[in-house]
Amino acid sequence: MIYLTLPLSVFCPLSSWRSMAMRQTPLTCSGHTRPVVDLAFSGITPFGYFLISACKDGKPMLRQGDTGDWIGTFLGHKGAVWGATLNTDATKAATAAADFTAKVWDAVSGDEVLSLAHKHIVKSVNFTQDSNCLLTAGNDKLLRIYDLSQPEAPSQEIAGHSAAIKKALWCNNDKQILSAADDKTIRLWDRSSMQEVKMLTFETSVSSMEYMADGELLVITYGKTIAFYNALSLELIKTVEAPAPINSASLHPEKDFFVAGGEDFKLYKFDYSTKEELESYKGHFGPVHCVRFSPDGELYASGSEDGTLRLWQTAVGKTYGLWKCVLPGKSLFVSVYTCLVRTFHFQPV
Repeated sequence: MIYLTLPLSVFCPLSSWRSMAMRQTPLTCSGHTRPVVDLAFSGITPFGYFLISACKDGKPMLRQGDTGDWIGTFLGHKGAVWGATLNTDATKAATAAADFTAKVWDAVSGDEVLSLAHKHIVKSVNFTQDSNCLLTAGNDKLLRIYDLSQPEAPSQEIAGHSAAIKKALWCNNDKQILSAADDKTIRLWDRSSMQEVKMLTFETSVSSMEYMADGELLVITYGKTIAFYNALSLELIKTVEAPAPINSASLHPEKDFFVAGGEDFKLYKFDYSTKEELESYKGHFGPVHCVRFSPDGELYASGSEDGTLRLWQTAVGKTYGLWKCVLPGKSLFVSVYTCLVRTFHFQPV
């Protein structure tokens, strides 16, 4: 256990210390050897929630979501892993890689279940809510839908983008698909007809896209802009300008605020209603590539060029996960347990 003694000047009187803004003490999760480029949380299960990370080292990792404790590494890809996701109950994982495959894994045993061959680098994977279908996308400019109950059946393909697809997500109860590509567009597709419904065009490529089913919101980033759209109509709700180019942003489940990270190594926290910048701090030793809130909103995770994942408290000073806050006498101590990677072999949950 590591005890961090913080100066009293940081805090208000003990009677109201909880309301005072305190210094962030992130949990640093090591283990990857190259840049972390994507991450995703599962839903909340009877065993808590889980976090998967994609890395250019080709070894996606599964962790306990609230602590960052390493559970296992999915071994089998022969190239950089660009995308990773978990299904809602964290029983399945999927990964997208530079070895021209998307893989489906048993997230409990760590076993590879399916390897889906593609014609180019795969960048994105996303399960339907029932986990029966997998959506993939990548450098071949195609969206593919795989029926996981019929692994030998050919995938359904949707064409339309003119450049590599960075992200593809199910939306509207899996009736529609959202895709973001290097052709500087975001497109909405109808699953039944396989036709494009609407398209947004930008001056530069979209760097990230997050879909929130609650409220049908779409969070996208491009350049220094963080933009919020209605996911069904693709109508703009608002935009916020950040001080530096942003690679990823995530909206809190209760939509009170959002966080963003990018090229200046910093994490930013903004008030969603007022657009006011609430916090900013240098979170990594390299550009921040991805950031996501946990399903309970108590923390958010960031992945970076520096090869680490970091977990950050939403409400600094609150006892949660490995953050233990106690008040012995007149000093405030924040104790943080370290996150250790044990080995590079998957262990059953």
